[in-house]
Amino acid sequence: MYHPHKCALVSLVFIFTGVAVAVGQNVQKLSLGEQSIFEASKTNQKIVVDGKLNEEVWQRTEARTLDYFYRIEQQDDEQKTTFRMLWDEQNIYLFYQMEDKFLTVRETRRDGEPYLDDCAEIFFITAPDSLDTHFGYELNLNKASNDFIYFNRYYKGKDVVYKTFNPEFKVEITYDGTINDNSDIDKGWTMEMAIPISNFGELGEIEPIQKGTHWAILAVRQDRNDLNGNRRSTSTLFPIYDISKNVHQANRFGLVEFIE
Repeated sequence: MYHPHKCALVSLVFIFTGVAVAVGQNVQKLSLGEQSIFEASKTNQKIVVDGKLNEEVWQRTEARTLDYFYRIEQQDDEQKTTFRMLWDEQNIYLFYQMEDKFLTVRETRRDGEPYLDDCAEIFFITAPDSLDTHFGYELNLNKASNDFIYFNRYYKGKDVVYKTFNPEFKVEITYDGTINDNSDIDKGWTMEMAIPISNFGELGEIEPIQKGTHWAILAVRQDRNDLNGNRRSTSTLFPIYDISKNVHQANRFGLVEFIE
């Protein structure tokens, strides 16, 4: 699975009434902004990126589970993930809590294939009317990062991934269990990130983050429970319907509202 651009934010009226795109086997329709808006609270507390929910402000921001599952082949493929998000003037903070009976990871390279392991992902559109471009971060239990700028339908209908985008950020992971040992049952793992807002200026002007700003996002979890092969299940914060295409369908992303 591979994976915005200077443009002023159009009014929410445009987003909510835009033409819906037909997708999926049942021709279900969904346009950017039709889902319930996720809220990210502002923090005045210093956030220590340690993979732990130590700061009290994490309990006051919205916590939402990734309830949309794909590629489910076995009962253990559907495991709970809770996602949280904070912001301040310098950074966006993310926290994933993941139940996981079988902790599995292989990739160690940057810009490799962490999405074939137990992996947490986040995609951002920093000007929500720019549906052809998004920023992505994908990290596995080894903290191996695949970070990129993704261009939908770049040439002759084909997508292009700009993988030399190698931004700075902080990340820490904790886990409860044994990695790559399916002889026992594990509890799960967490991932905490601090992403500098300045990272998103790579393509030019972005919609500045302040109270009431809307960006488009998609939080994703990849869950691999087999030691061998590449079979994995996928869960998302917002529904994407047609997983056969991949998760990079920008008009399926949802909106995050930055609140105080």
